[in-house]
Amino acid sequence: MIVTAERLFAQSGINGVSLRNIAQKAKLGNHFAVQYHFGSREGLVQAIFDHRMAQMEEARGAMLEDLHRRGLTKDARSILEVVFLPQLQLNGDEHASYGNFLAQYLLRNDWSDFGVFGHEAPPNLQKTFDLLRERVDYLPSAVAQRRLVNVSLMFLYLLVRHSGQGAGQQEAFDSALADTMEQIVTAMCLPFRV
Repeated sequence: MIVTAERLFAQSGINGVSLRNIAQKAKLGNHFAVQYHFGSREGLVQAIFDHRMAQMEEARGAMLEDLHRRGLTKDARSILEVVFLPQLQLNGDEHASYGNFLAQYLLRNDWSDFGVFGHEAPPNLQKTFDLLRERVDYLPSAVAQRRLVNVSLMFLYLLVRHSGQGAGQQEAFDSALADTMEQIVTAMCLPFRV
């Protein structure tokens, strides 16, 4: 049901699809299955977000261990790679659905506290956010959070733009990824000027 809901939300918007339609598309006989399992649309939206974050925990843990082993816990690029690169492990056809859904999720709320996006972050993601917050400790918390949302949207655009596109694409994915990561590091770490 979670993957079906994510795909439908990505296609029609979080408020553009009925909970009944999600249950039908997920081939559930009970049209109230979403309410039964998740309580509400908001509960389902949060469950999708939590599900995807949990899927990336193992990869983030391995990347964090590597970061510590190599002494790169203050390197902005390395930290930001731990935040974003595990998203590439999703199946190719899920990139667009995940990217579209997550962009809507990020734009849906006013996230004011750094690294807080609904429920408590999984441990490895939280450790990564803590490293990133230490790296940009010169930024006010609200500014650091706004930048984190902004750079997340940059990465999601790349994910959606390059999802499922073949050899006819004008720019190779690896090249676009390297350039986008450079943009993300620069945008996240710029000094704060009023």
